[in-house]
Amino acid sequence: MVLDRIGDKWAVLVLILLEAGPRRFNQLRREIQGISQKMLAQTLRSLERDGLVSRRAFATVPVTVEYAITPLGRTLAETVDALRIWAESHIGEVAAAQRAYDRRQEEEAAQAA
Repeated sequence: MVLDRIGDKWAVLVLILLEAGPRRFNQLRREIQGISQKMLAQTLRSLERDGLVSRRAFATVPVTVEYAITPLGRTLAETVDALRIWAESHIGEVAAAQRAYDRRQEEEAAQAA
């Protein structure tokens, strides 16, 4: 169950953003490129259910909702951040390995034809 949350790219991005401080729903939506409103809402609900994010509603018109990382969520965000750092440090090597693999596959396909 917990590994599902870690494997969810949207959940990881939300946690990393909330680690820097509380955010409103629309602020998160603007900061996470490519996420739909529905997916962000589902992600936040799941994170809240797991105890990783807290939700606070303010009595304004319209209602303002703010999300914050919980102490439990912070421990996960710190762990996941190590993966982010690794990914950023090694993206060039991964991309080079992918290109080499794709070339080999194309060469093998050409030889088989």
